[in-house]
Amino acid sequence: MAQYFDVHPQNPQPRLLQQAARLLQQGGVLAVPTDSSYALVCQLDEKTAVDRLRQIRQMDDKHLLTLICKDLSELSSYARVDNRQFRLLKQATPGAYTFVLEASKEVPRRVSHPQRKTIGLRVPDHAVIRALLELHNAPLLASTLTLPGDDDPLNDAHEIDERIGHLLAGVVDAGATPLQPTTVLDLTSMENGGSPTVLREGLGSLAALGLEG
Repeated sequence: MAQYFDVHPQNPQPRLLQQAARLLQQGGVLAVPTDSSYALVCQLDEKTAVDRLRQIRQMDDKHLLTLICKDLSELSSYARVDNRQFRLLKQATPGAYTFVLEASKEVPRRVSHPQRKTIGLRVPDHAVIRALLELHNAPLLASTLTLPGDDDPLNDAHEIDERIGHLLAGVVDAGATPLQPTTVLDLTSMENGGSPTVLREGLGSLAALGLEG
């Protein structure tokens, strides 16, 4: 069964998050809160954990996962970012946005798009996941915690523990999160002077970035 960590949503207890970070380093999959919903996360380079995450979500290898980074500097290590893209990223992070960018060589092939060599990345605006990323000192591979047959992501940590706790190393409970998904922007269309392509309008405001829905 999963270890259960009940943490403060704004000021999470470092001792509890250190224990959660150790579970990640040991190859575990965790359920954690973000600024858009709860997510499943694991280490980027831990193939067994990545496979387990996909198994829980019942996703095949074609379903792309997202790389969650602690800040823009870390994001820029895992994606090729030009000046125009960087300015938009600086404006939008941290926040409830996912950005599709060309993956750098730091990203394992098995988690980037097989044809386009792109990766989805985000810098969430939630104290708990950001503190966990700081302790882990590396980005985490993530997927929204929507279980097979469900329309919406799970939003209650106790329900997460009841339904899939036996498949997880840990559940980090910081209370309810929004049920809206992130706004997804494909920034590869900016490379030749174009505009970002809106793939999904979600919680992240398009107007705040000067983009139309």
